Amino acid sequence: MAQGREAEESAYAAVASSASLSVRWVQGFPKQNVHFVNDSTICYPSGNFIIFINIATKKKTVLQCMNGIVGVVATNVPYEVVAFSDRKLKPLIYIYNFPGLTKRIKLKGNVLLDYTSLAFSYCGNYLASYSSLPEFELALWDWESGVILCKKLQPGVDVSQMTFNPMNWRQLCLSSPSSVTVWTIERSNQEHYLKAKSAKLPMEDGSFFDEKDLIFPNSLPKDLIYGPALPLSAIAGLVGEEAETFRPKDDVYPLLHPTMHCWTPTSDLYVGCEEGHLLVINGETLKVTVLDKTEDTLSMDGRHLISPITMAYQKGGVLVSGIDGFVYSFIIKDSTYRIEDFLQVEEPVECLMFSPSYKMLLIQTDKGSVYIYTFGEEPTLDKVLEACDGQFQAIDLITPGNEYCITLTYSGEACVWCLEDGAFVSRINLNTPTTVLACSPSSLSVAVGTVAGSVHFFDIQDAKSPQEVHKAFLSESSVQLLVYDQRGMYLFAGTPEGHIFVINAKPSSSFEVLGFVEVCKGILQISTVSLLETDIVEVMVLSSLPETGRSSLEIFTLPIILPQVSANFTDERGRLRSEFIHKFLYEIEHSLSSAVLNFQSNQVYGFCNEVPYICSYLLPEKEHHGVCVLQPYHKVQSKQYGPGMLSLSPHGLWLITKAKCGTVCIRDIHTLETFVRCRSHSHQAHGIQSVSISMDGQNILVNGKGDGTLVCLKWRKFGGSLASDILEYSQQLLTTLSNTMEEQNDYLRRQSDSAGSELEHTVNENTRLSVDSSQEELAQANMKEIPWIQQKSQEAIKKEVKLFSNKRREIKREIRALAKTVLNMMAENEAVDNIAKLEKREFGLDLEELERLQNESEEEVTKIKKDVEIHNLAKGYLTEIIKEECWNSMAVKGRSLKGFHIPYVVENFPMKERTDEELKDVNRVLQQKKIETECLKLRKEIIEIQSGLTLVKKHREEEEEEEEEEDVAVKDTNLPNYLLGSLSTDFGISTSLLSSQLELHSREEKINQIILLKDIIYKVKTVFNNEFDAAYKQKEFEIARVKERNVRIQEIILDLELEESVWQPEFEDCEKPEKTLVVEDSEITAQKHLKPWQKAKTELITTQKMEQWLQSQASETRHRALMDMMGGVLEVRKEDILRMVIPQPAFMAKPDAVWTEEERKQFREYEKKVKDLNEEKDKYRKSLETELKKLQNLIQESTQNFDEHLKRLFERRVKAEMVVNQEELKINNLVFSLLLDEEISSRERFLNNYLTRKQEERSQTSEAVRKSKEDLDMYKEHYDNLLAEDKILDRSFKKEFSEIPSHQVDMLYRLFKRRPRIHKQKLHSDITSIVPFGERPGSGKLNADAFAQLMKAMDDLDNINNMPEGLNPLVWNHFCMTRRVKVENEQKVKQKAAGLMEVVAFHRRRGDEDEKVQQEIERVYRELILLQEEKVKFQLNLTIQILLKQGQVEVENFQLLLDYSDAILINRSIIEDLNSVIRAQGQKKVASMMETKDIHKGIFQIEWEHKKMEMEMEDLNQKAWDIQMLFFSRERQKFLNEPNYETLIAVQIGIMEQTIAVLDKTHKKNVKNCKKLLKKLEKVSSQKDVANYTLSCNLREELVAVSERKDICNAIGSILTCEKIAKERYENMMQQQKLRNTSKEQAKEISVLEAEVERLKMKTFPALVPL
Repeated sequence: MAQGREAEESAYAAVASSASLSVRWVQGFPKQNVHFVNDSTICYPSGNFIIFINIATKKKTVLQCMNGIVGVVATNVPYEVVAFSDRKLKPLIYIYNFPGLTKRIKLKGNVLLDYTSLAFSYCGNYLASYSSLPEFELALWDWESGVILCKKLQPGVDVSQMTFNPMNWRQLCLSSPSSVTVWTIERSNQEHYLKAKSAKLPMEDGSFFDEKDLIFPNSLPKDLIYGPALPLSAIAGLVGEEAETFRPKDDVYPLLHPTMHCWTPTSDLYVGCEEGHLLVINGETLKVTVLDKTEDTLSMDGRHLISPITMAYQKGGVLVSGIDGFVYSFIIKDSTYRIEDFLQVEEPVECLMFSPSYKMLLIQTDKGSVYIYTFGEEPTLDKVLEACDGQFQAIDLITPGNEYCITLTYSGEACVWCLEDGAFVSRINLNTPTTVLACSPSSLSVAVGTVAGSVHFFDIQDAKSPQEVHKAFLSESSVQLLVYDQRGMYLFAGTPEGHIFVINAKPSSSFEVLGFVEVCKGILQISTVSLLETDIVEVMVLSSLPETGRSSLEIFTLPIILPQVSANFTDERGRLRSEFIHKFLYEIEHSLSSAVLNFQSNQVYGFCNEVPYICSYLLPEKEHHGVCVLQPYHKVQSKQYGPGMLSLSPHGLWLITKAKCGTVCIRDIHTLETFVRCRSHSHQAHGIQSVSISMDGQNILVNGKGDGTLVCLKWRKFGGSLASDILEYSQQLLTTLSNTMEEQNDYLRRQSDSAGSELEHTVNENTRLSVDSSQEELAQANMKEIPWIQQKSQEAIKKEVKLFSNKRREIKREIRALAKTVLNMMAENEAVDNIAKLEKREFGLDLEELERLQNESEEEVTKIKKDVEIHNLAKGYLTEIIKEECWNSMAVKGRSLKGFHIPYVVENFPMKERTDEELKDVNRVLQQKKIETECLKLRKEIIEIQSGLTLVKKHREEEEEEEEEEDVAVKDTNLPNYLLGSLSTDFGISTSLLSSQLELHSREEKINQIILLKDIIYKVKTVFNNEFDAAYKQKEFEIARVKERNVRIQEIILDLELEESVWQPEFEDCEKPEKTLVVEDSEITAQKHLKPWQKAKTELITTQKMEQWLQSQASETRHRALMDMMGGVLEVRKEDILRMVIPQPAFMAKPDAVWTEEERKQFREYEKKVKDLNEEKDKYRKSLETELKKLQNLIQESTQNFDEHLKRLFERRVKAEMVVNQEELKINNLVFSLLLDEEISSRERFLNNYLTRKQEERSQTSEAVRKSKEDLDMYKEHYDNLLAEDKILDRSFKKEFSEIPSHQVDMLYRLFKRRPRIHKQKLHSDITSIVPFGERPGSGKLNADAFAQLMKAMDDLDNINNMPEGLNPLVWNHFCMTRRVKVENEQKVKQKAAGLMEVVAFHRRRGDEDEKVQQEIERVYRELILLQEEKVKFQLNLTIQILLKQGQVEVENFQLLLDYSDAILINRSIIEDLNSVIRAQGQKKVASMMETKDIHKGIFQIEWEHKKMEMEMEDLNQKAWDIQMLFFSRERQKFLNEPNYETLIAVQIGIMEQTIAVLDKTHKKNVKNCKKLLKKLEKVSSQKDVANYTLSCNLREELVAVSERKDICNAIGSILTCEKIAKERYENMMQQQKLRNTSKEQAKEISVLEAEVERLKMKTFPALVPL
């Protein structure tokens, strides 16, 4: 048997090895712009494919990219080719023909990651490409030959749109969100160059920024005091390329953000911006104009076009669309435009594009739908492609899987597609987020899982109108998986919570939920085995265990009779009992991403998650308890990377694997070897999401995860055992399920009809009844749908409630009693005092809630404590920083000193300790100054001291000079302060080492001067601080002495019992600032928080102190007795005399009348003692008053003396501050001069760097000019040679045919000059009226076609029928060959002439560029010279500081003062003498300056003459060298050797003069004849002009008449017949009227004639007069 099995497997493998898969159709929707391939076909990329759609027939054609996902796409309509890039590492560009879809060429560049844009030129074989990171490279390709013509880098620029100019292939526009750049392609022979020029965009409000020249600013003001005004880049210290574009932050304004652009026939650009502005950019000058919207333009229906997304040019304006779903027409006239509504689309429009013939407009929406708007008398809008609402979330084949398939999007849109050609059939929308989809094998129904936890069931018996028949709300968790078993008996729904719901899949059971199984959370896959010969369904669930890094497998079994016994298999809550379903748990030691169970239920196949392996695991035959760990039985490398998924074919013999790499593999279930592989998606789009296979295995659907593409695969070679097994199984399965399917479909149909009738009934009821809105909301709240699992829980709870109802009633009764007791306690609590009242929360009986509230309060307190600690820590840290910076680091603390009686406040100078670096700089400068002084002394010594002095004498003189130096130093300090610029000498500071203010020219001297000035400032502050410290100590002494005296004063005041206050001076906080850093306890108003242990410690210490005090009080009885008896002293002091009182005798209480003598004697003694005591008291009081006044006077005198000293110190402080300010002013002037020098140096370095770059650019441009000149000469030489060959062919014609008669030669020559006429194919008038770009320049293809047409016409001329009579056929053949060579040569000459014009233009442009660079270099040289002059000028013109003494000052008239109260009277002669001295000294100084100037001029003249002589010497040397290297030609040799050289020259001149005379005569004769001919032609031309003018006038009149008649005819048109009839009637009526008038006139004439006849008759009769 094993051998038979091996033989069967080998035969199976042999059949499978020849099988392969191909793409039947692809369904996807555009994510990029759709392109026209020709006038009737569009294309767009989708995943790994490019889909072509015929607009008329809607037929699709697919082109697959074999290297993964398609990148960017571009089409070329004239050549009918499509170009696209892939997205692999180092991508390629492929160009395919259409409609053959054969690869034309493959372009390989140096791009590393991806192409972002491709564009074909409208004429010529040029393709532009742009890449993203890291190159940002723009490349121009000759796509026919596959070479890069030229390329340029644009680092960091992301291009959003790239287009060629339709009228000029040499212009290419690249726009990004921040710039618009026009690239010009220049060609010289076969060389191509790219030149870029960017448009200057306006600001966001549409206005233009007045941009100045940053390199050579001309409008900067110049200040004669503060130096030259330099550019901001020089002030910033920039010297590199960044200085050319440097702008301060305040000068940078936000510009407009371009979103799209389009070209016009005049080579201008229309640019739409994100801010809503429309710009016009001139294609040549790149001048930007902002178009204004006309005032009368109104927004329709409140719509506002803010940010247009796409734009397409049409005649008279552009079509623009935004996000509102409308297409607008911008009618542009001059610099304004008017907006009109053009078309309304259902969705926001993303792209607008005209067809090549401009008869159709393609409209692409953001969802991916494509509309075609056809222009004409009756415009139409057709939907070519209707996109789904989002990417495909899930797919499945509708049973049996050979006719229809269904897809599902996340938004809930389900679409049915035809499997034959992928045509759209129908759609149904749930309008809710969905997750998964599954088709039932036992009925034509579809189950859809939602995020809300529901499962919707659809009836799809009629694929064109699917209908929802049932909804099962399982749980509130989303439905993650939906799986039918192979026979369609059960539907398994998995949720993230670890619940597997088992649903009866038959519609006859109304999709009853049978129960659920609890498994591990994180379900990955559900696998089922339901064979025809068994009565059970085995289910395996794969879950992940992220804590352990393992995978869990749970297998359980369901009987097919479960629907009948489901009540016994489940508990009250709907959970299936584990003992009935035989649930077993397995674990795998590594992580799996997918696992399936084979049909024998003895083996599991798993796809490893972390390693690319597929493993099989054998299940143990014996039952087990707990967890069983499975070990790999067989392991095969998958050769697919990324997490993969496994699935079994319907017959269980194929293992289908898919992974992130985008490849579908079908493997043999036994060997796990791949026998067919197909790559339908790419890893760049995250691979494949799902795979579905039909029952017969003929159709395979593959859905991409990130590209939104659905691919249908078919078998190319499918036969033998590979096909027979699955076909046999599918037929058997369908036969078994046929009866069930018919029965269930009938139930499904009835459910659909009932659902439809219920829907109609609901609609009728809703239209008939109107319920109040509040009642409806209440009804909806009451009818809120409850999940099935929750319903089961509620039912179980109801049963439990019913079972324990008595116990519940008892518990409720006890709770009510307890509540009553608590209410009584709360009422008692309200009646007690506030201090004894409890909080309401303490009456809560919920101990857990109380504990929770207490824990929350503790957490809140802990949080507040932590926040306070962190806040205090931050404040403490900030305090330490401030204290360290402003107090601890100060060597001299800042403090003030106030007077006792005057409001004077003197502050010292706070000073930090000088750092080691500062001391080092000071010492260095001092040492340098000393060295300079020594050098100066030695120089004077060399000049003044004679060389004959001895060394001893020198030594003595050195000692004397050292003494003199000290004297000079002391003397220098006594120089006037106005020469030093400050009063620092008043503080005893030596300024001998300072350089003169007129000698500070170099940078080092200024820096040294600044260091010395800072040292002087430090010394001045030190001197004053020493004086301040002495005064401070004096005040401390005075305050201490006042305190001592105040003690005695206080005693005297107490003795005298005066109500005076004692003046006690104290230091304030400003005088002792260290008191600010110490916080006294009295300053703290809040109560200090003490911890419990601190409180206990404080109480213990207090108790101990109290006990000690009591003990000490108990032991001091003697002290208490002394205090009680004698006031605490043993003898009477003098100070106590004022408090002494003589006690009265006791008898004085009685009346003096009853006193005895003894008592009276005692009374007299008492009075005497009282009198003596009062006298003593008066004497002592006077002495005390005298002492008090003396002490107060002493205090007043000492404090006033200190105040006087403080006044002097205040003046000293003002003077010190004046000195510091003077020195700081000098430092600031020096610092400014240093900054100015640095700025000028920066500017100079920048100009030098800029000059270097321009010189390098000049060398490049010069090299380009030289090279272009060489190319021009070479090309011109080739052109001249070709032209000469053409002339030789013309001249040698008669020689070629000299053997035939002359008349035949003439006839052949006329034929030789004859050329066929080629009629250009003219476009139809309607096309020329629609297409705005008209006829575009000819391309290479058109030129080649024209040449081919010419050669074809030459074949007609070469026909034997055109041969002259009597000519030999051989001669005719030779003539035809010669003429063809002549024609070909003429075409070459034309091409060379066109190329020569390009080369000449290229050379001229290179010359212009070189000249422009040269002008720039000259400009830089001029700027450098001016800058150097300014630098020298401001280095010599120093800013000095002079102290001016107040005195006589000349004032202007308007400044004349009339108040002379504080004027000083000075003798005039003193001032005049001083002025005369000043004038004399000034004249001397001017004379010396003039002498110095003349000397400098002489030096400069001598230097100039020296340079002149050097240059002349160089010229003479060069001439001598030229003479030595002079070329000795033959003419010069002849001049030297010929004795009669002048005669020979004269003969030659004569001959040349005769020749010139003859030529001149001939030329004059020819000119005369030409003039005559020209006069004749002018006469004929004038006659023709007159005739033409007459004809044009007549023609204009005739045209006007014709147009008027045509308009009349067009206007009359339909009423012509009626008017003709009316006209005839009118003519008849007029004729009748005329006849009536004629008859009336004739009647009148007849009556007149009759009267005349009667009158004549009466004449003949006699007159009978009555009598």
